[in-house]
Amino acid sequence: MRIEQQILTNLIHDEHYCRKVIPFLKREYFGDRKESVIVQQIIEFFNKYNKSLTPEILAIEVSNAKGVTDKEVSDCGEYIKTLVKSPINEDWLVENTEKFCKDRAVYLAIMSSIKIFEGKDPQHSQDAIPHLLSDALAVSFDSHVGHDYLDDFAERYEFYHRVEEKIPFDLDMFNKITKGGLSRKTLNIALAGTGVGKSLFMCHVAAAALRAGNNALYITMEMAEERIAERIDANLLNLTMDELKVVDKDIFESRIDKIKKKTQGKLIVKEYPTASAHAGHFRALLEELKLKREFVPDIVFIDYLNICSSQRMKAGANVNSYTFVKAIAEELRGLAVEYNVPIVSATQTTRSGYANSDPGLEDTSESFGLPATADFMFALVSSEELENLNQIIVKQLKNRYNDPNYFKRFVVGIDRSKMKLYDVEASAQEGLADAGNVKDDKPLFDKSDFGNRMKQSGDFSGFKF
Repeated sequence: MRIEQQILTNLIHDEHYCRKVIPFLKREYFGDRKESVIVQQIIEFFNKYNKSLTPEILAIEVSNAKGVTDKEVSDCGEYIKTLVKSPINEDWLVENTEKFCKDRAVYLAIMSSIKIFEGKDPQHSQDAIPHLLSDALAVSFDSHVGHDYLDDFAERYEFYHRVEEKIPFDLDMFNKITKGGLSRKTLNIALAGTGVGKSLFMCHVAAAALRAGNNALYITMEMAEERIAERIDANLLNLTMDELKVVDKDIFESRIDKIKKKTQGKLIVKEYPTASAHAGHFRALLEELKLKREFVPDIVFIDYLNICSSQRMKAGANVNSYTFVKAIAEELRGLAVEYNVPIVSATQTTRSGYANSDPGLEDTSESFGLPATADFMFALVSSEELENLNQIIVKQLKNRYNDPNYFKRFVVGIDRSKMKLYDVEASAQEGLADAGNVKDDKPLFDKSDFGNRMKQSGDFSGFKF
């Protein structure tokens, strides 16, 4: 018996199996006309009545189906009679059903790719081919149906003590407030006025990521690729922007060689026209880099969010700025989750926020939906006095990594000529309101006396001891 026959037989006779696999089945997976008609009726019946059907009901549904000839109804009726239940290992059947679905999905994706390549599919361009193949390869049955609070406590305990993989900063204060760096699958936003240092911050973090051996992708829609690379050169080569224009080629080349020897990472800068690229373009770029250069980024920078386009909405098509920018933020965060990377971007302040020495979330330009979507958001604040001290204030606005009141405001050093940020002495933080919270981020108990301490503190009130 073919696997297709086993699948159809158990869809009719085994409701438990039916509920497991029917969300992942598609009519297109069945090449035989009879089988595709039958599975379509099974799927439609289950979606409508939330239960599997009997062979008798299936025969009636097939006879009433649109677009099915009398000959096909007769053939399907004879085929249904062969779908007789026999003992079979359900785990084996589910595993092989998943393999069948995946193999068919890959086959159909390849056939569709050939049609696109030959120009026979007017609805898709060749840019869609990597996406078709990656979707087909991602087909799998997800057996996880939720976390049981009482029964799955061991998994939860393990999660609490698991060391999370992060992309660390080379700035001590940022590592403190994020508990070691940026987490994967997150959207991180810098808020600042024009000329304060949004791009400088992202270029510095990109340079630090490369120096640490990570792969970084820098997408720019504000400046040319060469301008971004110039800023990163100044940072990594320890040369001012002016010195870059007069440095000898031999010296320039030798310093680049030193960086190559010190890191295993790569940094790629890609430019898009302003307001023309969206998450779909970035997804295609990531797939293209993976195929052509075997490059998979550990962190992605997008300079900057407000001048991206939305994949789902067209600008100006009766869409207000709140909805439009929120859609962009959601799409970028979805991209971060899909590719398991942290995304770092930036946004402008409002006109009033530009002159505000104490900006808040309400000073985000265009859309309050952006801070609602972001995982980590902070403001960069500058003034004439701070410029004279070569410093910039960072204020936390939203932080899903840590308590945002833990070092809510702090100072970092800035060297604009070399596009660098650096740690300042601890004494520089002392004059700031909310400059720091020296509370130790560790439990206030030891394991040996845990029960007694918790009893005394009353934290277990309501529980019997």
